Amino acid sequence: MRDRPNLLIVEDDPALLRGLVDKFRSEGCQVRVACDGYSAIDAADEDPPDIVLLDIMLPGCSGFEVCRALREDSGYTMPILMLTARGQESDVVRGLNLGADDYITKPFSIAELHARVNAALRRANGGCNGASKTYRFGQCELDMEAQQLRRNGERVELTHQELSFLAHFAANPGRALTREAILRSGEKRSVLTGVRTVDRCVKNLRAKIEIDPRRPVHIITIRDVGYRFEA
Repeated sequence: MRDRPNLLIVEDDPALLRGLVDKFRSEGCQVRVACDGYSAIDAADEDPPDIVLLDIMLPGCSGFEVCRALREDSGYTMPILMLTARGQESDVVRGLNLGADDYITKPFSIAELHARVNAALRRANGGCNGASKTYRFGQCELDMEAQQLRRNGERVELTHQELSFLAHFAANPGRALTREAILRSGEKRSVLTGVRTVDRCVKNLRAKIEIDPRRPVHIITIRDVGYRFEA
């Protein structure tokens, strides 16, 4: 990532666009804008940004189509945060399944959006160190080199499925994850019966990593969408 993050803001509301541009430029970011879907795709191809803020309702082609084009057609991996005025969870799930990293529903706080952008950039910049990665959260330490979870220094037994899902959660902190995306992350997904298997696995993981599984602080449920992991 560049010293000054390069943001592409795709929004057709002039007032909102002006506010977003002013905010992020004041924070030292390089900002480019697009007001329709086709211009957004062209701008990304011309100079791939570090992150995209993408409205769903756009003239030309929708934010869904832009997201699919960036992910599937162009193979870009930069974070994509979807901005949506819709309250329908199906739109959120559709965007996440197309490759969006997060979403925020209008009206939103500019401060919250800024925090989400910074978190996404940290994740993208930090990356993952592969099998040697160690994740620490709460009382737990997940050692991917040893393929072990320890809680307060004591080893916690995990099934292969639980280890796989927990590693996916830990590698994507703060990110909204659909059940389908979590399911796809499993190395042995062929033996899984469906997305509800994710819910059962999460219940088991909460019993092993949460102080109070009934009030989880690490694996948070996002209603009608999936889960978010908080370290």
